[in-house]
Amino acid sequence: MNDDSETWRKLPHLAVAAALLSLTTTGTAEAELSLCNQSFDVLNIALAEADGAEFVTRGWWRVAPNQCATLRPEPLQARYYYIFAADVFGNEALPGSTPMCIATGKFVIEGQQDCLIRGYLDARYYEIDTQQQDSWTVFVAPRP
Repeated sequence: MNDDSETWRKLPHLAVAAALLSLTTTGTAEAELSLCNQSFDVLNIALAEADGAEFVTRGWWRVAPNQCATLRPEPLQARYYYIFAADVFGNEALPGSTPMCIATGKFVIEGQQDCLIRGYLDARYYEIDTQQQDSWTVFVAPRP
C-alpha cells in the first residue's frame, strides 16, 4: 500500500520542517510571527523588535512541546526580529548573540543597554531574518 500518508511518514523530519516553513512564509497563512516548539521541553520565549532607534523586548510566552505560539499577530514590518528561548530550568534553546534585556515576570522593556543597572537580566537573543516576508515561523528543534 503506497498512499499519501505512507509517503509523508517516509520523509525525513528536516524535509517536513522545510515544507512547513515554505507554507508559512508564502503569504497563504495569516500574516504573523510564530514559534513552534519541536523540542522535548516547555520553552519560555521573549521577543525583541526595533521600535524606531530603540529595541523593545517583550515576554513571556510559554510554549509546550509540539505546540506553536503567535508572537506577533499582525503582518511583519521589519526584516529582523530577535528571540530568546529557554527551558523552564533556564537553559537556552536558541544560541543567540545579540545582547538585550529580560525580566523574571511578564515584561515590556524599552532599550537594550545597561540591563543589570536598570534592574533587568542580560540575555542573548537569536536573530531571525524574515527576508521581508509578511509572515514567518521559527522552529525550535531538540538540542543534540
